[in-house]
Amino acid sequence: MPKFVIERSIPQIGKVGASELQAISQKSCGVLQDMSPAVQWVHSYVTRDKIYCVYHAHSEDLVREHARRGGFPADSVARVVTTIDPTTAEA
Repeated sequence: MPKFVIERSIPQIGKVGASELQAISQKSCGVLQDMSPAVQWVHSYVTRDKIYCVYHAHSEDLVREHARRGGFPADSVARVVTTIDPTTAEA
């Protein structure tokens, strides 16, 4: 299944507490239950004003539909075409 990186602008998200992050996660998981297995959340990185999410999905449209249903921003959705890491230098 294709992998996507989603950028979500949420001002001051890096300052919210664990309970608010839990509520956001629960909302996302609830929407994902209805959309499974076509969309799967892998993990997210929370920064000061953004969340960067990694998802597996059949299409970008499904990623955007998850955002719409959950009330989450999806400022950009990019399909991952390949992955590199330090071991790539060894090839």
